[in-house]
Amino acid sequence: MYVTGALGGAAATLKLLFAGRKLLPVDFPLPFYPIPRVEVGRFLLQKDLASAMIDLSDGLSTDLGHICEESSVGAEIQASAIPRASIGKPSRTVELEFALNGGDDYELLFTAPPEKRVPSKIAGIPITRIGRITREKPILLVNANGVASKLKARGWEHFKEARS
Repeated sequence: MYVTGALGGAAATLKLLFAGRKLLPVDFPLPFYPIPRVEVGRFLLQKDLASAMIDLSDGLSTDLGHICEESSVGAEIQASAIPRASIGKPSRTVELEFALNGGDDYELLFTAPPEKRVPSKIAGIPITRIGRITREKPILLVNANGVASKLKARGWEHFKEARS
């Protein structure tokens, strides 16, 4: 299981804006000006690398849930492997919560069979392996100490009145 780019920048920046912080244009991460990963998607299709793919507009925890639900599988994500965006001046890495549940990143999440070799960059975009698909249904988040906990979808969910 792989992601393109870095996650959580848009959600972390929105939180700062809603808290009343004045931000300069240089403080904004790229997700405020999303660039569709069309070239990455084309490459994965042409090389027959991806077995499933979704954009991360609703957040990693939610969009991974969509893939797992549709495929009747589970997943294990290594928390330390998730590439997190940096925002602000001075630059600081966003919290894991934003990378997992923040939306509007518009990066790609895709799965690939274990025997396929996925490049570390496609069309100049970093590709990061963040975990694996499992036969068991739950989606697990594994911390740096190897402790796994069930990951709940906490990103954007369409047709709900409010987020939980």
